[in-house]
Amino acid sequence: MGETILRMEGIEKRFPGVHALQNCHFDLKGGEVHALLGENGAGKSTLMKVLTGVHKKDGGRIVFMGEELGALSTQKTQAMGISMIHQELNLMPHLSAAQNIFIGREPRIGGVFTDEKRLNREAMRLFQMLGLGLDPRVRVADITVAKQQMVEIAKALSFESKVLIMDEPTAALTAREIEELFKIIRDLKARGVGIVYISHRMEELMEITDRITVMRDGAHIKTVETASVTTGELIHMMVGRTIFEQAKESGSAKREVALEVRGLNTRVLKDISFTLHRGEILGFAGLMGAGRTEVARAIFGADTITSGEILIKDRLVRIASPKDAVRCGIGYLSEDRKRYGLALSMTVEENTVLASMKSFSRVGFIRFRETAKTAADYVSMLKTKTPGIRQAVRNLSGGNQQKVIIAKWLVRDCDILIFDEPTRGIDIGAKSEIYKLLSELAAGGKSIIMISSELPEILRMSDRVAVMCEGRITKILDIKEANQETIMEYATQREEKQQSAKEN
Repeated sequence: MGETILRMEGIEKRFPGVHALQNCHFDLKGGEVHALLGENGAGKSTLMKVLTGVHKKDGGRIVFMGEELGALSTQKTQAMGISMIHQELNLMPHLSAAQNIFIGREPRIGGVFTDEKRLNREAMRLFQMLGLGLDPRVRVADITVAKQQMVEIAKALSFESKVLIMDEPTAALTAREIEELFKIIRDLKARGVGIVYISHRMEELMEITDRITVMRDGAHIKTVETASVTTGELIHMMVGRTIFEQAKESGSAKREVALEVRGLNTRVLKDISFTLHRGEILGFAGLMGAGRTEVARAIFGADTITSGEILIKDRLVRIASPKDAVRCGIGYLSEDRKRYGLALSMTVEENTVLASMKSFSRVGFIRFRETAKTAADYVSMLKTKTPGIRQAVRNLSGGNQQKVIIAKWLVRDCDILIFDEPTRGIDIGAKSEIYKLLSELAAGGKSIIMISSELPEILRMSDRVAVMCEGRITKILDIKEANQETIMEYATQREEKQQSAKEN
């Protein structure tokens, strides 16, 4: 690691009703990966948005490359060499990779026309620097999320960035893609780039970071050398309490069947059959692209079913749209909660009652006292952290946004709940609360399908595990016979058989 290139001292930031940052400190050295760790709402992203000029600080000082910075803007910080890759990638899908990298800075011919050859040549130089075999002319919409992230990194390098901030960079990546990203991070370190790494994945932090700064409730708690601290110690610093989660030893006793799927086929899925019992949590595991989300979308009527049957409490039902699914008592929490689960500009109250508006209406008029009371009751029940029920949900942390969606389907009184990646992008403290909530829902008789890419989470929560590979269920395991090795064996079963056939 080199000299300190960035210091943030005594940073203060207030929003209406919220003291978001309180006397925060952070420093970064050239050639190091420094993690920012904390629960959702701890202030990590806010601190970085102050650094990048998205938010104006209310107090404190920022020193970069030995010079104290005044008023900041995103354009100014980027030009100075401070770049941030957000969790929601900021690319234009209809443009090429090269066009996205140099948008607003395109090389010109005669000061008028874009020099496409030079544009693509410069983008290719950046890709080669990253060891990325990507055609700069390819449309961003046509490449994977992992490659889109590499385009964002290339864009940052095009500004000759000295500081690169990565917010949850591996949230949507496979294990192989994470390895490729880590290789690039190590190359950037070797060039002296300072990297701020925001993630909730402890095993990643222990592997890739040099130092870790823990934040809680908008304040700096401690900065430690990664090699000198344990995961348990970090978790305790984050949440101020000890969290211990262990895998289930046995599943719940089988009760009546709440949902049965028989021979379901779609454009992606092949002959999907399973049952879901009342009060059961049925986990769906598999590699990226195995078809887990497609099962959820098919049952919820979001994807077209070409053949097969769905029965709810032994009654054959026809689900051609999400409206049909909701009418049948099915609620779906999408993996992309911001796109499909929430109306971000609307309040906690409005989102909570959104799926049940008819029950709050009388002769065309909404009974607002009832909507307010219902929202307040669920905020209290689920322990949702919000200044009030009229707070816009876009201002809540990821874990609390998830609770608002859960409240929406509980108000609707859905008996079958599908949770797709319920803890993606939320911290370990909020995860523990979501786990407790799911367990309580199941104990209360709700039937839950839980899709997760995290095997410890599947083993912690499930009564049975349906393992998928290439659009098929390859095995349904009782939790007593499930472990990570067995799940991975069935998750790769068809791939291995096909590979073996090709080799022979």
